[in-house]
Amino acid sequence: MRHCSVQVRSLLTRDELDRYNALMEVGGYLEDQNRYDLVYPVQKEIDILILPAIERLKEKSRDRDRETAEFLESLKRLEQEEE
Repeated sequence: MRHCSVQVRSLLTRDELDRYNALMEVGGYLEDQNRYDLVYPVQKEIDILILPAIERLKEKSRDRDRETAEFLESLKRLEQEEE
């Protein structure tokens, strides 16, 4: 079973995180039983489950980029005012 990143996990809602943990536990059990034919669908469910958290992470990144651009623009304006 492949875990998602810590950054993505931190953006899961409580319900999503509970479901994620349960699916990981089931997948781990299936791997222990060498039932890799059943692990694949469980992993696919996990991949679908984490998509909203990945989008939230992307949005946070876009927000941070916007804030950085605004900060740099304000520095540029201050430098121009000083001249």
